[in-house]
Amino acid sequence: MTSLPHQQAGPRTASAAGPTLILWAYAIPIAAIHALALLVLVPWLFSWSGALLGVLGVHLFGNLGINLGYHRLLSHRSFRTPQWLERTFVVIALCCLQDTPIRWVATHRLHHNHADGPEDPHSPLQNFLWGHMGWLFRRSPTLHDVFVYQRFARDLMVDPFYLYLEKRPWLSGTVYLFHALGFFLVGAAAGWLFTGSPAAGLQLGLSWLVWGVIARTVAVWHITWSVNSLTHLFGYRTYATDENSRNNWLVALLSAGEGWHNNHHWDPASASVQHRWWEIDFSYYTIRTLERVGLARDVVRTRHVRRQAAPPAELATKSELAATAELVATGEVHQQQP
Repeated sequence: MTSLPHQQAGPRTASAAGPTLILWAYAIPIAAIHALALLVLVPWLFSWSGALLGVLGVHLFGNLGINLGYHRLLSHRSFRTPQWLERTFVVIALCCLQDTPIRWVATHRLHHNHADGPEDPHSPLQNFLWGHMGWLFRRSPTLHDVFVYQRFARDLMVDPFYLYLEKRPWLSGTVYLFHALGFFLVGAAAGWLFTGSPAAGLQLGLSWLVWGVIARTVAVWHITWSVNSLTHLFGYRTYATDENSRNNWLVALLSAGEGWHNNHHWDPASASVQHRWWEIDFSYYTIRTLERVGLARDVVRTRHVRRQAAPPAELATKSELAATAELVATGEVHQQQP
């Protein structure tokens, strides 16, 4: 492992920051969902349709909601969409139970600003478990503070939609519960309709709930957390960034491209993390598809493309756009919503 300036640093320990305060609002739901996910071991609750919904749901909710919505769109402003589509991505992300948009974005921009340093909220250089999920369970004065949100997510704080969600954090849980109820009811109705048996309907509805919602939620959680943990510990480094980010093919495969993390830290403004032909980035392919049908604009290309491909007359404008996006990505400046 290459020695880096911040390698020995990590989040402040309980002894340095005061007594450990467990964040029960996070700890209880995370523990409960993990416990409920063990229901996949019950044979009666298995169905091929439920398992298929779980696999497809990892892509739909994890990729569209978290990767595109929370990460590349809101956190880094690497592309733009119509407001209705942006809001749709956010609602899909809320179905992943990964906090409000403002808190997620502020946390991620804080990470980029202090990656693997003392103020990084989830550096695994202290230990793997901390970077993977332990940081979620401890209240941190350097993270859970309205002034942190105002600094690192000011563009969202001035948007009435995101501020409404932030002032009512219970709405995130409500959205999750309603979408879970929807999976159960549709599954129960389908089972009853096709078999004529209420018991079969109940079985299929519960199967869709367990596999299509609960197991999928846990899978998306750990895939997201693996980007924070595994890609700062294992993999190869294409760029000599000032933190320990790495490109990890396994995480990239599971997360539709997010695992090419060293590429991302080298160029956080870019909508793409694919710098070599075999570094497949399905999230970027989705963005390009949206761009082709007119639902995405101002898509920021990779840095080497921005430097080489833009005609001289357009270079200054494109460079200014990318530079602004990169500053937003690292929390140095904040854009207003269009």
